[in-house]
Amino acid sequence: MNWFRIQTIMLKELRQLRRDRMTSCMVVIIPLLQLVLFGYAINLDVRGLSAAVLDLSDTAVSREVVAEIGASQVLDLRYWLHSAEEGDRLLRAGRIHAVLTVPADFAARLARHDVQRPPLQLVVDGSDLTIQASARQLTEYRPPGWRSMSALEVVNLYNPERLTQVNTVPGLVGLILALTMVLYTANGIVRERDQGNMEMLISTPVSPWELALGKLLPFVGIGIIQASIVLLAGNLLFQVPLRGSLLELYMALLVFILANLTLGVLVSTIVNSQFQALQLAFLIFVPQILLSGFAFPFSGMPPLAQWIAEILPMTHFLRLVRGIMLRGAPLIELWQEMLMLSAFAVMMMTIAVTRLNKSLG
Repeated sequence: MNWFRIQTIMLKELRQLRRDRMTSCMVVIIPLLQLVLFGYAINLDVRGLSAAVLDLSDTAVSREVVAEIGASQVLDLRYWLHSAEEGDRLLRAGRIHAVLTVPADFAARLARHDVQRPPLQLVVDGSDLTIQASARQLTEYRPPGWRSMSALEVVNLYNPERLTQVNTVPGLVGLILALTMVLYTANGIVRERDQGNMEMLISTPVSPWELALGKLLPFVGIGIIQASIVLLAGNLLFQVPLRGSLLELYMALLVFILANLTLGVLVSTIVNSQFQALQLAFLIFVPQILLSGFAFPFSGMPPLAQWIAEILPMTHFLRLVRGIMLRGAPLIELWQEMLMLSAFAVMMMTIAVTRLNKSLG
């Protein structure tokens, strides 16, 4: 073994790495990004869950108890309801995470210390396990004069068994598509460029829009097949329900797939090789895992991290897929998420085609 030859090859690789600016940047950016996300944006101590109050007792004592629970900062009491149906509608649409109910006989239950019928009830959106865990902090609350173990009953709506698979499988669909769709498109276009086929396309009357759509549409079918496999397997193996419309679910899937495919086209106009495409796709993928609410609670993130998360397509798709599949929400109640996802797809497509037009020119 000749160490001089090994040293020569090593120096050659280092020189090539120095010339590859994107790889050199990734060496620094990826660990820094993960450090910032885990150290600053990720917070497992969730506070301020958006909630509504249904006070059927409407007495001075009940109002005092509601004020004490609000002061705990576990719940952010935003709505005051007149009926249980209002709370169901807000929960289904994803506008709140919990409904605190004070029954009409609250004072009587409090006086009897009825352990079998706790005087307070908290209905929690069970489509997100992190919300359930945070809301259970309130089981330690004791109203004035209450001596029993717990005065608050927590009801897990949409996932009463608290099965992890019910929460993770819908989000897993988004994670798979977020990575594969960007990679497929970016690598496909970069490969065409490396093989010299892009020069052939320049000499034809194909416009940048036609080229982009021609590259995207085959992968739409692949994305639909991938999503269908995961959804079917999740239903058969883990009994993950579909409480909403299958058609509306696939409409959301289609827009999400297009959003990530257009992101892949944009990546292809930035990088110079398939390896760089892989690096940039991974760089985009990491925030989508950590900030979307899939791995860590969205409510626990600082405002800046939440603002960044609102830009990511995964954040809105996760709300859509959980709303349709687990809560049975119609798409009309989730129109804001659908609008944001569609706007992202259109914006990325416009930017990508503009850059593609410059590269073809």
